Amino acid sequence: MSARRSPLLYILPGLLLCALPLVCNAYWLDVCVSIGLYALLALSLNVILGQAGIFHMGHAAFFAVGAYATAICNTVYHWPVLWVMPLAGAAAALVALVVARPIIHLRGDYLLIVTIGIVEIVRIALINDIFGLTGGSNGIFGIARPRFFGFKIVKSVHFYYLVWGMVGVSLLLFYGLWHSRFGRALNYIKEDDVAAEGCGVNVTHYKLAAFVLGAFWAGMAGTLYAAKMTTIAPESFNFMESVIIFAVVILSGGSQIGVLISAFLFIGLPELLREFSNARMLIFGLAMMVMMVWRPQGLLPPQPRRYRVTPPPDGPAAPPAALGGPEGADAAASAVASAVAPAAGRPA
Repeated sequence: MSARRSPLLYILPGLLLCALPLVCNAYWLDVCVSIGLYALLALSLNVILGQAGIFHMGHAAFFAVGAYATAICNTVYHWPVLWVMPLAGAAAALVALVVARPIIHLRGDYLLIVTIGIVEIVRIALINDIFGLTGGSNGIFGIARPRFFGFKIVKSVHFYYLVWGMVGVSLLLFYGLWHSRFGRALNYIKEDDVAAEGCGVNVTHYKLAAFVLGAFWAGMAGTLYAAKMTTIAPESFNFMESVIIFAVVILSGGSQIGVLISAFLFIGLPELLREFSNARMLIFGLAMMVMMVWRPQGLLPPQPRRYRVTPPPDGPAAPPAALGGPEGADAAASAVASAVAPAAGRPA
């Protein structure tokens, strides 16, 4: 039986987000749009880092691939921006498949270092304009505003609902993914990939699938970023962006609601402290240090999966037990003992 949180934990934040533009000015709406973009990127990275436990700090590379794919298709081939979104995601997923396949067997810090190199390789390739389409260090200008059923999205409030609508769709899809067979396999790999492989889980296949899925979503987030800014440059996708996305997922604890709260803290809190000038980053850093000491498991870690051990027909009922915990081991041992004991007195 999978332990679930109250639906109010999802409904109330959604209502607050819908009503937020009614009380915010244009500046804070832009900040909220940036928070939504980082939340979308963190949700995509959460599939790789939070659910599969793959240390990946090159997520900005796939974000850049999606943004540049959108810019090229719109400015060169004049394709509508929102139509390009699946194509941008597919381009980022293809790049992830190519670069991840040779390195997916690495673990921990070794994989982390390699993914840092990926984001730098992509950034340098964009600056040098090796494909002749990225505009070099100047980037690409003149990206058209998106249209949704004929309605042109121009104002900040329009982008707010577009970005956060995409965040809402992502929450629903990733919630279903977490409770699916695929999500359970990722959870097993995160807890112990050697044990998961011994139980028949194709660890390489699932890790690669998580990597590609996260990259696909980051590529679509790049489409929204390109449409909002109307101009993109390589410096917008540097290593620091990957660090921020990585930190958002780590601080969240790996849950979806935790990702949203962490995104608000990482992007919104420095803006709230802007009046303190240079001291605001010191205050922000101290707050993060206190947070990691006070709650190292993250703001809102996902609740452990719980399963009911099925007792034998004539045995006592076993209470729900967490997979891998001592209670689960005791319940499983008692169930096995009660099943074996009656058979011990029977002749072979």
